[in-house]
Amino acid sequence: MKPTFHPPLNVDWASGVLCGAPLICKTTSLGDLAGVFADQESWRQHDPSQTVYSVEMFDSPSGEGELYVGVTHLNPGRVGDEYFMTRGHFHARREQGEVYFGLRGEGLLLLQDEQGQTRLERVLPGSIHIIPGFTAHRLINTGDAVLSALAVWPSQAGHDYAALANGFALKVTPETVKLMAKEVQNG
Repeated sequence: MKPTFHPPLNVDWASGVLCGAPLICKTTSLGDLAGVFADQESWRQHDPSQTVYSVEMFDSPSGEGELYVGVTHLNPGRVGDEYFMTRGHFHARREQGEVYFGLRGEGLLLLQDEQGQTRLERVLPGSIHIIPGFTAHRLINTGDAVLSALAVWPSQAGHDYAALANGFALKVTPETVKLMAKEVQNG
């Protein structure tokens, strides 16, 4: 395989704005997230056009050995007791990992293995999260400002949303966040 060389690309580390190459942009609204939130009645009462998150990624070549780079901007908000979150997914090629870099805001990265075991990691500016293969992942905004995280992943990884048709095993609410803070405090 002949390597592809890219010109240097840029990210504003404070805002998560990408520049230096063409971008692909996608916006996900509440109406796109049917079945994601536990409280479906509350979900139905929200404006379906309300933006939950947007993703910007460099329009990079795809193929074996290539990488994608993108930033997720997750708005603050709640549906019922659950914080706004990304849909979350496994990779279609399960063995493929991913790396997240916290840029701004505060939130959590929910990780779940194929057996349904979960763990949470705090996402803050400067945090680095190595997501191993065979692990589903979802960003959750627990703060009052936009949560932005840069991601780097293999272009051949793909997304498998169907494997999580019944959702993640853990729902993140203010109570979950309080319990997590208490665990950290108690060491």
